[in-house]
Amino acid sequence: MKYNFLLILTSIMFFLNSCSKEDNIIADTLTTPIANAATEINDTGFKAKWVFVSNAQSYLLDVSTSADFTTFVPNYNSKSVSDLNEMVVGLNSGTQYFYRVRAKRDSQISNYSNVISVVTTGTSNVPENPTFLKVKANKLPNPFFVGMAVKANQLDSGSKYDAILKNEFSSISAEYEMKMNPISTASGVYNWAAADKIVAYGNANGINVHGHALVWHVAVPSWLTNFSGTDAEFTAEVKKYITDVVTHYAGKVKSWDVVNEAVDDNSVNLRNTVFLQRMGPNYIKDCFKWARDAANAAGDKNLLLFYNDYATSTNIPKQNKMFSIIDDLKASNLIDGVGFQMHNTYLSPTKTQIETDINRAVAKGLKIHVSELDIQVNPANDISSFTNERRLAQKEKYKEIVKIYNALPAANKYALTVWGFKDNESWIPYSTDLNHTGNDWPLLYDSNFALKSAHTGFLEGLE
Repeated sequence: MKYNFLLILTSIMFFLNSCSKEDNIIADTLTTPIANAATEINDTGFKAKWVFVSNAQSYLLDVSTSADFTTFVPNYNSKSVSDLNEMVVGLNSGTQYFYRVRAKRDSQISNYSNVISVVTTGTSNVPENPTFLKVKANKLPNPFFVGMAVKANQLDSGSKYDAILKNEFSSISAEYEMKMNPISTASGVYNWAAADKIVAYGNANGINVHGHALVWHVAVPSWLTNFSGTDAEFTAEVKKYITDVVTHYAGKVKSWDVVNEAVDDNSVNLRNTVFLQRMGPNYIKDCFKWARDAANAAGDKNLLLFYNDYATSTNIPKQNKMFSIIDDLKASNLIDGVGFQMHNTYLSPTKTQIETDINRAVAKGLKIHVSELDIQVNPANDISSFTNERRLAQKEKYKEIVKIYNALPAANKYALTVWGFKDNESWIPYSTDLNHTGNDWPLLYDSNFALKSAHTGFLEGLE
């Protein structure tokens, strides 16, 4: 009996000890750290930061000049750090760096954290690259149009705008003057003056003309907004407008954004516009069909039809809804390409988000138009002047998006269009949609038409 009691007691102690060891193993398992954005950025360094990991004794910090960490900054290859931050020093000014971190306890090491990008400050003494964008783009193995948004009053011969357009850009889009509101003054009555000037300028100078846009809920003329006829009559007016405009510019405008921004930002539904209310949920497909029919009837069988929208790289429900529309259009052979506006910031979207979004269209065999590119550097209104740090971060973001576009298959490339000439003329500081109350510097040229680092970044993306 005593022997049996000791045997049972020994078994219990062995069991408890085993459980304790298993609990310790579980407790000692290190989670993957989360790296935070760098702070205290200066010409020669920055403070790398990360979140506490339970049971970690130290952290291993990597700093590299390449996003894939194929090279390391001296002394920052698995550097052991006991704190939750480290001042990285001895760096070059005006340079992009990347850092990541792992947690360590005894011989156990966690997975790598997320990667953080940071650009050191510092005024560069190297002048910006003056190479013309379209010249470099045209030398690519698979060239594409480099576009600019324009206004008719910028196109007078001999103006600064005129000189830049002819030197730098191979495509133009009307910023506003080819939308419905300025063209259609009444049923069947059109003011072609500004739009004709833009189209004629492009045609006369060998510059591609992209039509923007046939249907957009923000640019509906008052006579149509307040139309008192039946829904069928309203629909007939929209059909007539699309048919007349496409016919008027047949052979002169090479592509059109047929419908612009039709998907709601906050749901998986179509935006509740006058077109949806009066024409029903099939109005997008109807508009594309009318545009296709008008082009074919006018003998313009090569006209390219695009759907255009914004913020689909970060808003996945919106992205999914957009591609459901695109799938329906493609099934009926009514769409040729997708316009991704890319009103981005120096922080967002990420490279992966942009690639994922664009590659969904590539997989469907569609042409890609980065249609309204600009990169905000002051989205949080936290700077009052264009700092060196933001200048260099913007340069890297322009380089990133151009590299992404340049890497697309030749058959999917169409154009990459910048949305405006000079920083002081950008729409961004005045947009109520963005709630942007401060200044910004989102474009390739400053207020005096001087080249910015963003322009150099664009060129570097073409390499």
